[in-house]
Amino acid sequence: MIKIARKGAVVASASLALCLAAAACSSSSSSSAAAGGTSSPTGSSSGVNVSISVAQFDRTLSAMSVLKPLTAAGKGNVAVILPDTVSSARYTQFDAPYLTQALTKAGLSTSQFTVQNAQGSDATELSDAQTAITKGASVLIMDPLDSGVGAQIETYAKAHGVAVIDYDRLTLGGSRQYYVSFNNVLVGTKIGQGFTACAAAWHVAKPNVLVMKGAPTDNNATLFAQGYDAVLAPHFSSGWKNVGKTAGTWDPPTALTEFQQQFTAHKSINSVLTPNDENAAPIIHYLQTKGVKAKTFPVTGQDATTVGLQNILANYQCGTVYKPIYLEAQAAVALAMFMRAGKTPPSSLVNGTTQDSKANVPVKSVLLQPTWVTTTNMASTVIADKFVTVAQLCVGQYVALCKTAGIS
Repeated sequence: MIKIARKGAVVASASLALCLAAAACSSSSSSSAAAGGTSSPTGSSSGVNVSISVAQFDRTLSAMSVLKPLTAAGKGNVAVILPDTVSSARYTQFDAPYLTQALTKAGLSTSQFTVQNAQGSDATELSDAQTAITKGASVLIMDPLDSGVGAQIETYAKAHGVAVIDYDRLTLGGSRQYYVSFNNVLVGTKIGQGFTACAAAWHVAKPNVLVMKGAPTDNNATLFAQGYDAVLAPHFSSGWKNVGKTAGTWDPPTALTEFQQQFTAHKSINSVLTPNDENAAPIIHYLQTKGVKAKTFPVTGQDATTVGLQNILANYQCGTVYKPIYLEAQAAVALAMFMRAGKTPPSSLVNGTTQDSKANVPVKSVLLQPTWVTTTNMASTVIADKFVTVAQLCVGQYVALCKTAGIS
């Protein structure tokens, strides 16, 4: 965790994947209205009638203009608080710009919203939230560094009549109204499936796998692991070996240290499941210094970073999970405009629930579909979406590899 994954145990219902495939499952109950507003089951009242669907979101962000009547009827500011710049480059490169564009296209002026980054500090994230509320925020879109600070922020927001959307990571034990993310169990499932397909394609006859994880404080990391552990379990029961154990981290240098310790202690390790590209990159470089050849040692990833995609082109990484951030940004902003206007979002937007295992409550959710990217679909996904440009990807030794993959 697109660490660009990142960036922490929650179980989504088995029916959710089917629900997402149809992109039309409805929420079982209505949300709390934003402070000062009244709820409407259809999103319409006082002359405002707005309908929007997850299916309308695309890379143009044009669907945001549909929200302008809601924006005009709403009150207060919208504050976005992102977690850091270390666990994933996505927050600076994609989330902040897309959220800014979506809020603007929805009709908010620059004086009506803020997009900040806590730079990895719990204290800063809490302070940013308190300051935003003091300055008139009626809705917070928050990606918590961890559930501890997330719950603190949500308690403070609730006491001040401010609605909260958990963005990308669920706050366990929190009191937010909605959660927006990709289906993170499915993200893990795709990592696991990609790993097993790669092990077969690279002819690793007896995989001795080191299974790594993201930070234990990150609920997303728990969900990712739930997905890939389920995929790998039957293989471990029928001949594969689960070798070694790590604590879990989203810090790449720490991930490298964890890998080196296990690789030294267990000489039989011939593959590693890593939960994102950022953690995978230094591990791949280390393997190269040890003389490991391409297409011999499966490594996985997530977030479709430039280095991750280059490692895929060079056949040192099996694939990566791509999560189009523009979808997540639009979903969060759409929810925020309904909440700011005191309206209930439609079931075409709120398409599922996610269980908060600490509070033991289902959280109404907008859950989006991730994609497993390899050389076969790189051009039609991340390149077509301009998530990574040809100029960024196809440099030096990767020019020829891009051409082989149909990228030009």
